[in-house]
Amino acid sequence: MKRSVLFACPAALMPIAAFAAEPGSELSPGDMAYVAVATLLVLIMTPALGFFYGGLVRRKNTLNTMMMSFICLAIFTVQWFLFGYSLSFGPDVGGVIGNLDWAFLNGVGMEANPDYSTTIPHILFCMFQMAFAILTPAIVSGGIVERTRFPAYCLFILLWGTLVYDPMCHMVWGVGGFIRDMGALDFAGGTVIHVTSGFSALTAAILIGKRKDFGAAAIRPHNIPYVCLGASLLWLGWFGFNSGAGLTSSAVMAQALANTGIASCTAGLVWAILDKFIHQKVTTVGLMTGIVAGLVGVTPAAGFVDSTAAFFIGLTTPCICYFFIACVKAHFKYDDALDAFGCHGVGGVWGALMTGVFCTKAVNEAGADGLLAGNPAQMIPQITGILVGIVMAVVVTAILIKFVGLFLRVRATASEEAQGLDLIEHGERSYNKL
Repeated sequence: MKRSVLFACPAALMPIAAFAAEPGSELSPGDMAYVAVATLLVLIMTPALGFFYGGLVRRKNTLNTMMMSFICLAIFTVQWFLFGYSLSFGPDVGGVIGNLDWAFLNGVGMEANPDYSTTIPHILFCMFQMAFAILTPAIVSGGIVERTRFPAYCLFILLWGTLVYDPMCHMVWGVGGFIRDMGALDFAGGTVIHVTSGFSALTAAILIGKRKDFGAAAIRPHNIPYVCLGASLLWLGWFGFNSGAGLTSSAVMAQALANTGIASCTAGLVWAILDKFIHQKVTTVGLMTGIVAGLVGVTPAAGFVDSTAAFFIGLTTPCICYFFIACVKAHFKYDDALDAFGCHGVGGVWGALMTGVFCTKAVNEAGADGLLAGNPAQMIPQITGILVGIVMAVVVTAILIKFVGLFLRVRATASEEAQGLDLIEHGERSYNKL
């Protein structure tokens, strides 16, 4: 039987329902192979983030910072199996959360679930989404490294993933989610992943407080080759992150792949030019940060816009992120240690807005025509999704920090900070000599 790719949900916000095949069609080996590879690429991104973040901190905190990413692989694989997947994509409850019908992956097997894709097994869809659920809490750690105790962090991110990520995931991507039903577009996670993690990182950084020597001494990256290694693997994984989000081998997948490369390379070049113009030197960390900013900006738009739009997103996202990192952060003096808010939060908001501006059905029939295609009303669900993500992130994060503090000491002491959290929390050192 000849397989045709249809678009099952005109208001679909994401690839998860965007490429359903004809009713009765069989699983597609090509789609399964591509999504399996994309899943592995996204899983690589969490340890990659560990290296990226680990190189940016002082060497006495290298292992602790990397562990803040690596532990998410363990915590959220188990959480996803137990109840996280069911809360995120299970049968809808009030447009906000899924029920527990799929807890312990009950009923999530080798057959396709037509609500999300008819060409790949339900269990493969679950694993692809799990890779997103693992990575997102790890991003939050970038705002609070070098002064947060590890046991408190582990409890915090478990609760955060359950009470922020899972509901936001369901509202935006799950069948019955109210933001999805409004018609908001988020191809691979601008609001679900970057807005929530970025604004949560800022909130946690403010509530936990600044590092003891923040503003009093220069705090520089200790291992820039680690930064390059981590950023390179993030970059590689992001191609699976964005293009795999279509859940199919299709023309939209190819466009998302191209948009990812165009936006990221353009953004890296723009950041390098800004560095040269403002600081008279092109820095390695700046180039890597610019590439990541471009990837963040294009994520929600990747499968809904054309190449010209991706180029514009790559031009503008690093400028806005650079302004927040260099100017806004300096003015308000908050200690977002590794600029999780400045890059992910700000870039995610801009990318979600630009999705509403540039999206077009000429690229993806499952999407919508946006502002420039004569449909300014598309901006309403886009802005709604952003605002819900910000409110969820800020309010729930603030509550969770206070709640965790009732049971565990969240903040390291001045003495512990001075010794470094590698030794204090893990009894290990990254290097033989400090």
